[in-house]
Amino acid sequence: MSGFSLRFLGHSTVRLNLGGRVLLTDPVLTARVGGLVRVVPVPDPGAYAGVDLVLLSHLHGDHLHLPSLELLGADTRIVVPRGAGSWLTKKGFRNVEEIAPGETLTDGSLTITATEAVHSGHRWGPRLTHGPQSPALGHLIEGDGNTIYNAGDTDLFDGMRDLGPVDIALLPVWGWGPTLGPGHLDPARAAQAAALVQARAAVPVHWGTLALPGIRRTARMQRLLADPPRVFAAEVKGKTEVLFTEPGADVALPSPKDRA
Repeated sequence: MSGFSLRFLGHSTVRLNLGGRVLLTDPVLTARVGGLVRVVPVPDPGAYAGVDLVLLSHLHGDHLHLPSLELLGADTRIVVPRGAGSWLTKKGFRNVEEIAPGETLTDGSLTITATEAVHSGHRWGPRLTHGPQSPALGHLIEGDGNTIYNAGDTDLFDGMRDLGPVDIALLPVWGWGPTLGPGHLDPARAAQAAALVQARAAVPVHWGTLALPGIRRTARMQRLLADPPRVFAAEVKGKTEVLFTEPGADVALPSPKDRA
């Protein structure tokens, strides 16, 4: 797996080095995200230096986070769900492209295909109608003989069966609050997703990073900040290896022979 690396920067943010390119998913890089606080260290600037491409799964503020995008620079290539491009361009970003499920783009030797996701695509939440809205997405990233599925935020959907097999799946296993709303995977459902996409390995994401200040130190919230990836690992059956990684750490990838 020479030249291929992953680093879990927290929440849904993963730095992917593949095919000589550097991709970043849903960058959240600051100490606060709206009313949420970061409960793990803020990434060092070196962790998000040299990014060639940013993939945004949907418009929610903990995934499309404007202050974090500003840290990357206005000319960084950013790919958003179709319908969101003009809104982001008006915020001062100059290299924005749109993609819809089933559509494909290239970045160097990499191919990125947008996939379906079952999740609200409205900037401010599922019950509002004003403001920007576009369909939530996942991504299939292919290069150097590897296929990575970045699920974004989603619930299970039948089309997951058609996405695999994949080498590595980045799967959300919780969120930032004491409960999960619609359009999310909990650990058990994330394990089902790993089986549906026939993931050889899975990295649990969307956990352990953000919390509401008033409840972050409660016993229940402390458990929810730590337990979901461990429950996910216990739920996974079959041939999927769980690549458990704490926020901020490099993912210990299996060797090619382990993934054959």
